[in-house]
Amino acid sequence: MRIGNLGGRLVLVDPDSEHATDVERASDGRFGAHPQAVFERWAEFVQWAADVDPSAGEPFDPARLGPPVPRPPQVFGIGLNYRDHAEEAGLELPEEPMVFTKFPSSVTGPYAEVRLPSDRCDYEVELVVVIGQEGHAISADRAWDHVAGLTVGQDLSERAVQFRGKPPQFSMGKSYPGFSPVGPVLVTPEEFADRDRLAIGCSSGEEVLQDGTTADMVFPVADLIARLSAIVRLLPGDLIFTGTPAGVGAVRKPRRYLSRGEVIVSTIEGIGQLRTTLG
Repeated sequence: MRIGNLGGRLVLVDPDSEHATDVERASDGRFGAHPQAVFERWAEFVQWAADVDPSAGEPFDPARLGPPVPRPPQVFGIGLNYRDHAEEAGLELPEEPMVFTKFPSSVTGPYAEVRLPSDRCDYEVELVVVIGQEGHAISADRAWDHVAGLTVGQDLSERAVQFRGKPPQFSMGKSYPGFSPVGPVLVTPEEFADRDRLAIGCSSGEEVLQDGTTADMVFPVADLIARLSAIVRLLPGDLIFTGTPAGVGAVRKPRRYLSRGEVIVSTIEGIGQLRTTLG
């Protein structure tokens, strides 16, 4: 199942026909139109949606898609969670997840225009986990039961702000308006042949910036959920940015930062892509 935010309304999306079914109308009001509200009733919604054919819906323009999770209660970021990224940065693999927050006001959609606040902004394509069932102290073997789905994310980062303090302020440099684009849709876990091994990449025009696989994670999705929930109660609609593969601009020689006028395309196998225009 694929769900989306089409013009601010919750829809079921058929990727082959580019048709979408409006959930509020199809359910005769059983479920509301706002995309965020569905996560509080996720199990009930999944049961209902199993009998809906989204290809029978209306054609739509993908450019009208907004963030599938427009206002998450909590947004977690994980640093240094890919082996190849740790290697390129010359750092040892972490023994525990390096956790920071991206504030919810930074969330935007898959075709957003984002203003760069400086010439020190960087890109980080990431697999984003959306929580569908709240929980505390979730075991790794039950972790996927708490996942609503997966989506694509960009962890845009203003490096000067991120590293100007001692210790550095990760959360502030990663939370400018629009610095957390997500989308284009949320894809439920059963849609993937191997949900822990997905091709992931990022490009600007013909230039490939990142090209990796989520199988390279130091802490896979289930492990992250277990470790986060050992301390924090995870809530329906929470986002977990799970880290980025090698290729980020800050560790390249010479460094490669983003420029105004660029369009960054972030792609994950089985989900789709974000197209972020930088101004």
